[in-house]
Amino acid sequence: MSCSNCTCASFSATTPLREVDFGTPARTSDQTVNLLIDGRSVSVPAGTSLMRAAVDAGIQVPKLCATDMLEPFGSCRLCLVEIEGRRGYPASCTTPAENGMVVRTQTPKLQQLRQGVMELYISDHPLDCLTCSANGHCELQTQAGVVGLRAVRYGVAGQAVAGVSGAHHCDAAADTSNPYFTYDASKCIVCNRCVRACEEVQGTFALTIAGRGFESRVSPGQSQPFMQSECVSCGACVEACPTATLQENSVIQLGQPEHALLTTCAYCGVGCGFKAEMKGNTVVRMVPWKDGQANEGHACIKGRFAWCYATHKDRITKPMIRERITDPWREVSWDEAIGYAAQRFQAIQAQHGRDAVGGLTSSRCTNEETYLVQKLIRAAFGTNNVDTCARVCHSPTGYGLGQTFGTSAGTQTFKSVEQADVVLVIGANPTDAHPVFGSRLKKRLRQGAQLIVIDPRRIELVNAPHIRAAHHLALRPGTNVAMITALAHVIVTEDLVNEAYVAERCDAKSFNDWRAFVARPENSPEAFEAETGVPAAEVRAAARLYASGPNSAIYYGLGVTEHAQGSTMVIGIANLAMACGMVGREGVGVNPLRGQNNVQGSCDMGSFPHELPGYRHISDTTVRSQFEAVWGVPLNPEPGLRITNMLDAALDGSFKGLYCQGEDILQSDPNTQHVSAALAAMECVVVQDLFLNETAQYAHVFLPGASFLEKDGTFTNAERRISRVRQAMPPLAGLADWQVTVKLANALGYPMHYAHPEEVMQEIAALTPSFAGVSYAKLERLGSVQWPCNDGTDEAGTATMHRERFVRGRGRFLITQYVASDEKVTRRFPLLLTTGRILSQYNVGAQTRRTENSRWHDEDRLDIHPHDAQERGIADGDWVGIASRAGETVLRARLTEKMQPGVVYTTFHHPGSGANVITTDSSDWATNCPEYKVTAVQVSKVPAHQLAPWQREYADFHRHQLDLLAQAHPTA
Repeated sequence: MSCSNCTCASFSATTPLREVDFGTPARTSDQTVNLLIDGRSVSVPAGTSLMRAAVDAGIQVPKLCATDMLEPFGSCRLCLVEIEGRRGYPASCTTPAENGMVVRTQTPKLQQLRQGVMELYISDHPLDCLTCSANGHCELQTQAGVVGLRAVRYGVAGQAVAGVSGAHHCDAAADTSNPYFTYDASKCIVCNRCVRACEEVQGTFALTIAGRGFESRVSPGQSQPFMQSECVSCGACVEACPTATLQENSVIQLGQPEHALLTTCAYCGVGCGFKAEMKGNTVVRMVPWKDGQANEGHACIKGRFAWCYATHKDRITKPMIRERITDPWREVSWDEAIGYAAQRFQAIQAQHGRDAVGGLTSSRCTNEETYLVQKLIRAAFGTNNVDTCARVCHSPTGYGLGQTFGTSAGTQTFKSVEQADVVLVIGANPTDAHPVFGSRLKKRLRQGAQLIVIDPRRIELVNAPHIRAAHHLALRPGTNVAMITALAHVIVTEDLVNEAYVAERCDAKSFNDWRAFVARPENSPEAFEAETGVPAAEVRAAARLYASGPNSAIYYGLGVTEHAQGSTMVIGIANLAMACGMVGREGVGVNPLRGQNNVQGSCDMGSFPHELPGYRHISDTTVRSQFEAVWGVPLNPEPGLRITNMLDAALDGSFKGLYCQGEDILQSDPNTQHVSAALAAMECVVVQDLFLNETAQYAHVFLPGASFLEKDGTFTNAERRISRVRQAMPPLAGLADWQVTVKLANALGYPMHYAHPEEVMQEIAALTPSFAGVSYAKLERLGSVQWPCNDGTDEAGTATMHRERFVRGRGRFLITQYVASDEKVTRRFPLLLTTGRILSQYNVGAQTRRTENSRWHDEDRLDIHPHDAQERGIADGDWVGIASRAGETVLRARLTEKMQPGVVYTTFHHPGSGANVITTDSSDWATNCPEYKVTAVQVSKVPAHQLAPWQREYADFHRHQLDLLAQAHPTA
């Protein structure tokens, strides 16, 4: 029996779950060629493959190795065609269409050749079609039916047929080392799709074909198990595999899904589109959506595989209350919990005034949910004491770009990088923190774009496979503004300014003032060399490369914003881009890489104490009156407290109550001891989250949250792209987050009546000019839109900002005077600590730590240069104490030359690491964004059993909180 005789062979043609893959997309060209395919006249752009030309004519050609995600390869020999006047049978996927060609895709000879090829594949394939995990989704099965194979003349799975037998791979061992997918070598047809996906899509080059001829096989690394290789578990190989060779373990366990819905990833700010493939209310797998405009069918380990936290046993699904934080939690109904919270907030305001309470919106929640929380605080609480996590990450972006360009968001789409000739990455590590964009960027760099990296560490992009940065400016932490001003000095003094662009687009007076400032000798690369630690010649060469373009793009991250001069640095970046004419077209721009999935949206929705939705100041009478008319209450015209101010006021005794939705400030905010003292001083802390997080140690009310799989709404990514989030399963706690906010508002005496998040978006669009053209109907039709989206833009909004003019009119230059950080190295604290993220974990780790991702990163470590370690007698893996002016903690050391001497680094994904115990309360001058990236520390070796005093206290208190939880919630 051959695989082609199975009833499963035709199933994949009817299933709606998988998108049809037609092979390599048509090339774009101004020239057109005309040809005949199976008697049909076809016109296609020059360079289009015959396979794509056939598809355009409605003709399907059999194939196995071709896919529209990859470059044509021509290895499977199923897509052979006949071309009149030519000898042989070329592969249609690699043969370009030419004028006058007469092509036949279906002839008796082609049928014979294809059946022969398929026979060989099937003869080396196991006979388990009915039990195979890919049943109904195997392209080998499908194509066997397409070519009409009904019998196999050779040995099949080692069985003799008509006296013929031969070697086979059907007993090859499976690699089950990866927790998310299995590699079953017995089913491999060596089509190379997985290898090419790893190279072309992901850019990791972790897979290869080992051996030759019959011994050829897919090999991770040097014939290693997947978990020991350089594989980053992005899933590109799994998605590319046409058989069950590479298959998700969830599919092996649960079987093939039965239906799917489109949604948006809830991890980083890339905002990847996914198909949640389901069985009933159970998610079987998350498949990257090929039409997702942010990711175009690619994914990373988090979005692709790390979604099981949504049903983790740690999820809290019952509301809980307690009188004091030392009391056990008590499970109650939603009505009792909401009523209790409302009563305590009202009592606080009655005694201490309306401004004694406030709230934090979540950058993990939807736009609609965030909008309702800030509305609750302004309209129901009657205060502007509202803030969001963007305060501690990208608030300098809002200020700096707002001051220079007139709007506080990125200027381009992610796809725009495909047009860049030079890419300047500053204070960002895209391959770890924004990996899908990182893969897109690496692809562009492999195509020949030049790269400049400004970062204290040697991040992967500096020397990735087949990539080498033209310049790595490994500056000392805290000297960003010195560096950007030195670059500007070169631009100005070497006549590299785009004078025509500046004259047409920018404010003349501010430019002339800026030009005179940066031209001063004290702002030259030579003058700053001792401060930054970067040779002046390198700085000059990098400046010339950026200015020469012709298309130069800047991408930056938290290594820019989380500094005492974060806002100044963003301004400096904008100055540089304007001076060189690198804003307003494809392939250029200033692009902040946002950290959380909806941090852009939380800012857009009015989560700052001084701004209403759409970045309009609360003091603007006209704007405020529009909201008052719709909301039905007068609004306070005075800005409220930032989160840092709320914490300080709590210690002063004037701030008593906090509503915290989807944010863990105890783990994520700086100077942990200061945060914990402030929370302990409050009379009512309400935490709404999926899990009992660190902040919940100080909560009096815990309201269960809903994961992205349990809600409807929209997210806005780092490119201002608004995408739908769709409910895949009912909320485990019974309510979505927006419904909880509505209930709390009603309990506080402020009526909210919404039947669905779509009604909330309608209100947002009515009140926010940049969202005026956004609707669920449009999102259903177009997939996504980018704000500003209104009558003055295309239907899908604005892909590239500032095309004809800046939002503020003329671009404004501002002076970037360098001021050294207060965090200076001394004999007591001789090293500088900087912090960041790692690929497998996300933010404070509440989600990813509850998945198999912890197999890659189960603890935060301190990265230290071997020279610094040797001076301190530290070996790799030793426990080390890290002390700063704010506190101390203990981590294990990792020796690496990715660090420069004098600089150490750690991540902050695990609460026990205490990374923010040692960060200080130093912050950006304009926005109070904490200076996470510069902390003066001392590092010393400590015995393995010795913990810092804070860690002992933390461990004891955390254990007590878990005991209290267990008393009230035995299943947690």
